[in-house]
Amino acid sequence: MYNNILTAHNSGITTITINRPSKLNALNKETIQELHKAFDTANKDAATKVIIVTGSGEKAFVAGADISEFANFSVDQGGQLAAKGQELLFDFVANLSTPVIAAVNGFALGGGLELAMSAHFRVASDNAKMGLPEVSLGVIPGYGGTQRLPQLVGKGRAMEMIMTAGMIDANQALNYGLVNHVVTLEELLPLAEKLASKISRNSSVAIGAAIQAVNAAYEDGVNGFKTEITEFGNCFGTEDFKEGTTAFLEKRKANFPGK
Repeated sequence: MYNNILTAHNSGITTITINRPSKLNALNKETIQELHKAFDTANKDAATKVIIVTGSGEKAFVAGADISEFANFSVDQGGQLAAKGQELLFDFVANLSTPVIAAVNGFALGGGLELAMSAHFRVASDNAKMGLPEVSLGVIPGYGGTQRLPQLVGKGRAMEMIMTAGMIDANQALNYGLVNHVVTLEELLPLAEKLASKISRNSSVAIGAAIQAVNAAYEDGVNGFKTEITEFGNCFGTEDFKEGTTAFLEKRKANFPGK
């Protein structure tokens, strides 16, 4: 079905693995298209409560974009490359109603870090290295890196990372708030799955509403508090709300229908 990625589904969790080990899982045009399709399919699947995205092998999550594809692009082609990529993958993932966890195993550079930052949160293996090296190639991050990195680590740290084109290790990423947890490589997917199963026990409808409300705070001209009020009100019309409150009052575990 796919040439560059693998997908697996187990107990409400869909795992998408970027599988180009010979290229350190670099993102080419075809891989971005395939990832779009895989995320879209998982998001539309009622049985998928959480999506985990990771890289194959032990060396890299995604070591960047495939530079050979765009080295000869014109100004217009460069702009289109960024616009299309953001629409198809990076903004698309950030705004999914299904929660996405990035399990960063090894290098997450350039487009790889931008993909990890598009996920709703990140966990990393202790051998992970993260950075946005684009200015060393005479270009800037074009898949949302200049926007999401400052949101996650603060303006000063983001400026330093972008300007130096340097890498930070997993512990520094944890210290910066770029990742939530750091574990060994062997523990990485089990941790992501443990977090995913905790998430999947809650209302998927409410989680989708929470994602929208949190994201609203980072959109120009959008009042996040108003979005929260609207989404909070909408929850009252859902079957999940009826089940959640009834289960609480009856002192039992909720069994959410996801509607």
